[in-house]
Amino acid sequence: MGRLFPLLALADLALIVVALIDCLSVEEFQIRALPRVVWVFLILLFSPVGPIAWFVAGRPERATAGTPDDPVLYSAPGRSTAPDDDPEFLGRIAARKRQEDEEMLRLWEADLRKREEELRKREQRPEDDDV
Repeated sequence: MGRLFPLLALADLALIVVALIDCLSVEEFQIRALPRVVWVFLILLFSPVGPIAWFVAGRPERATAGTPDDPVLYSAPGRSTAPDDDPEFLGRIAARKRQEDEEMLRLWEADLRKREEELRKREQRPEDDDV
């Protein structure tokens, strides 16, 4: 019994730490049943019931795999879910990239024209050092 007590105390401490980290890392709007501050107090003050209650009643629910509510995991027959399989999506990305490239080229050409004009103006001006 003497060796079991420290092991249970360590397990309780680990449960508190994990529940507290989980509670503090979840977005406020995802927390169920009570506000975050109340959950933190429950986890810290009522050990091990508080952390267990957090995992059962406070933690956000996970979406079940393969349900129609989860568009990433559910695919209807004949419909691709991966973006790299969707030709329309790839076309939009290519068009956006092409527009960005054309805009960058236009800016570079404008900068080059401006620099060339500055060079021509410098060459046309008489040198102040020669006088």
